[in-house]
Amino acid sequence: MTLELVFMERASTEAEQEAQALAFREIVEPELPILLRAARGLTKSNADAEDLVQETLIRAFKAILQFDGAHPRAWLLTILRNTNVNMNRRRRPILLDDWNLWEDAAPAFGNDHGSSAEDTAIGRSLSLEIQNGIRDLDPRFREVLFIVDIQGFNYSECAALLGVPLGTVMSRLSRARKRLREHLIRTSVLEGHVK
Repeated sequence: MTLELVFMERASTEAEQEAQALAFREIVEPELPILLRAARGLTKSNADAEDLVQETLIRAFKAILQFDGAHPRAWLLTILRNTNVNMNRRRRPILLDDWNLWEDAAPAFGNDHGSSAEDTAIGRSLSLEIQNGIRDLDPRFREVLFIVDIQGFNYSECAALLGVPLGTVMSRLSRARKRLREHLIRTSVLEGHVK
């Protein structure tokens, strides 16, 4: 190899590295909070979430020059999901059937600050019945409800996170909400409120 070819190859590599670093800063770095939130939702541990995001960032950095630039959040969430699957292939996954995860993440009902005794009692009753209704849901519906309504992800982010089509997320969420509403009506918590 001639000296001229060596310099051309080095210049090409340096230009690629600069392009890679610039693309990473522009595309990936703005999505870091979303990645960390999604990783916490998947791992239920801050330390594991940070490890998962770090591994995701390494994979994204290596592939950034092949990325077409469309839908960076979905692209990164897909990498995150696949990385999580690969990292946990041999470990038992944390299932959403573990109710302690829901209780920690569920919005509080019946806030005692400035509420009347009646409001507090109704809030506690509603919270308990919502928990029971969620617990009774099919795991696929419960998972989508948790990601969208509890974690706050939008539909396309949830689809990317679960690796399912957007329509599937919308359908599962609609069914989950309908079944939860029916449960609340059946248990008379929403009697007269929703028909």
